Amino acid sequence: MERNFPDQCADFDRLVTDSVDGTRVEVSGMPDLSDPWFYADREYSWLQFNDRVLEEALDGRNPLLERVKFLAIFGSNLDEFFMVRVSGVQKRILEGAKEDRIDELAQEQLQVIRKELLRQLPISDSCWNEVLEPALRENGIKVFNYFELSGEDREKLRDYFERNIFPLLTPLGFDSGHPFPHISNLSLNLAVLIDDPDYGERFARVKIPPMFSRLIVVPEEGQEKITSSFEDLKTGSFVWLEQLIAANLDLLFPGQRILGAYPFRITRDADLGFDEDGDKDLLTAVKQRVGRNYFGPAVRLETDYTMPERVSDILLKNLELTPPLMFRSAAPLGLSSLMKLIQINRPELKYEPFEQRKHPRMADKENIFAALKKKDILLYHPYDSFESVIDLVEEAADDPEVLAIKMTLYRVDDNSRIVQALMKAADRNKQVAVLVELKARFDEENNIGWAKELERKGVHVVYGFPGRKTHAKMCLIVRAEKEGCVRYYVHMSTGNYNAVTGRIYTDCGYLTSDPFIGKDISDLFNALTGYSRKDHYIKLLVAPQTMRHQILERIRREIDIHEKFGNGHLIFKMNSLVDYQCIRELYRASQAGVKIDLIVRGICCLRPGIYGLSENIRVTSIVGRFLEHSRIYYFRNGGKEEIFMGSADLMPRNLDNRVEVLFPVSQDYIPVVRDIILGTHLKDNIKARLLLSNGRTERIYPQPEEEELDSQLWMLENRSIWDIKTKES
Repeated sequence: MERNFPDQCADFDRLVTDSVDGTRVEVSGMPDLSDPWFYADREYSWLQFNDRVLEEALDGRNPLLERVKFLAIFGSNLDEFFMVRVSGVQKRILEGAKEDRIDELAQEQLQVIRKELLRQLPISDSCWNEVLEPALRENGIKVFNYFELSGEDREKLRDYFERNIFPLLTPLGFDSGHPFPHISNLSLNLAVLIDDPDYGERFARVKIPPMFSRLIVVPEEGQEKITSSFEDLKTGSFVWLEQLIAANLDLLFPGQRILGAYPFRITRDADLGFDEDGDKDLLTAVKQRVGRNYFGPAVRLETDYTMPERVSDILLKNLELTPPLMFRSAAPLGLSSLMKLIQINRPELKYEPFEQRKHPRMADKENIFAALKKKDILLYHPYDSFESVIDLVEEAADDPEVLAIKMTLYRVDDNSRIVQALMKAADRNKQVAVLVELKARFDEENNIGWAKELERKGVHVVYGFPGRKTHAKMCLIVRAEKEGCVRYYVHMSTGNYNAVTGRIYTDCGYLTSDPFIGKDISDLFNALTGYSRKDHYIKLLVAPQTMRHQILERIRREIDIHEKFGNGHLIFKMNSLVDYQCIRELYRASQAGVKIDLIVRGICCLRPGIYGLSENIRVTSIVGRFLEHSRIYYFRNGGKEEIFMGSADLMPRNLDNRVEVLFPVSQDYIPVVRDIILGTHLKDNIKARLLLSNGRTERIYPQPEEEELDSQLWMLENRSIWDIKTKES
């Protein structure tokens, strides 16, 4: 179970806040590192990450449609936050109420969440209403409110409504003869008040059909048909679907006077609630729960400011929500729908496209295995093409010398060539075993489909390790060599086998024919597919068996070496830092004088910059064009440097409740990863933010003597610099 450490000391919060204005936060003596005082609340920290996403929507240096995309991501992130994190907080509150007790921690967290959202949401609203929407209009992309349309446009849209939308609408009344309707997760709805001649004011709910785009194209002059495709549009006028429906409710309620139509949106708990011990057939259990995924308890109600209190009271009561879980908006609800605008064909309003390049030593698909015999290969996506990974699996399927392929699949793209290659390999009588993680959140249905398809093709499929998710990303290829031996070829990664995310996530992939790593991966697959209890690995750090212990021991080793010789240095790059034990050891390393650089994209529960505790720790976060997703751990180790990469963040769930792998980088690659990849990110002064002791972040700006450095842009412009050349090349 993850441990959360909220801010519980008012004096500490005051000191931290003062420190932003120059007052140094200081602790004296030997602090009790078990005190929650020293650990930031994870939910607040996540909200600060999403605030950085919102900052990118407001940043005029980003192209306009990319700013719209960031605003859509901000909204989508919040949806998931409520479905997963707030639902957990709400469960603890409800469970406490059932047991006649107050869960003060959960109550405090809900207050912190609401307070921060009441700060962020008006910024999000104004970002759309006052910044992005006017800027889009200036560029010929006009998102109108319905009342702004001309009479002629309204007539065309009414005709479109009658023919296409009206047949799909089902108004549901609510009274003594009609129970309150079920409202599905993330659905947009209208709460309609009507004045019935016989019964007076009545309430009805109309669901906005999800099969339509939220933005309806307004036909131009002389255009009869309304297009649903945005790809061919360079300019255009649009209107919100819910406003179109609200303006034509007289067709749905003939003979009634419409008093008002108020949009609202529901978010529900998306925890599928698996019983790993009770669910003997995991595939069946996932199928059953995915069907109920959107029927969990409501955890958020979104409305606009026009909804009367008597209407919101009806919704809150029947959804069993408390007022703190209702949020009003001045912008259209569900701004994640703005992602549709990215399809508009306006290259000048988007990031400049880049051509992914194949790694030069993997450019010849038929000689991949020969290249790996000579030296390991590091791929850094998306700067290196994910196509190289696909080539590896496809070549393994075609190569008659390949005897077996074993692979883990966590999140897979819809038209995966990798999965097609695995099925092809099975057709060619190779031994193919695939672990498909059915419990990958929000990808359950997609993974069920791939699992069944692989099984039909004769692939040996397992559905995950009992009691925990398999999050490790690895592929093992067993090949008969001409020398008469069998050799292991391995691909391991910080990210998924997904060609779509391979273009938008930064991830490191590593290919090797190291026999010790091959043996480790082979042993791990035996543990995943069978009943092996292997708990010792030669080179890999594997969770939940040894990873936590080995990371903590390496931090302690850094302390010991630094106290003897100095120059201790740790550089960790990850998505999230939550684990209490790891944070405690990093504090101790800082107290010993070890220099610590942390690059944490999202949640960070460590508080940097506290004199006497963490003044030697610097934490930055980078939010930019690509989603920073790689996990890299550097230990100076007195000059005998080590770098591990892999799938694990420093979170209790990764270290204790998942199958994870961290793999070592060869000595040849250590200077490259240390100086070029990690070093460049540490120097970022455009997209990086500095974490403050109070949990907030501030932008890093170039100093007068510094050149501007956007680390992601620099990587795009210097894509060949991390190659390690072989003698033959």
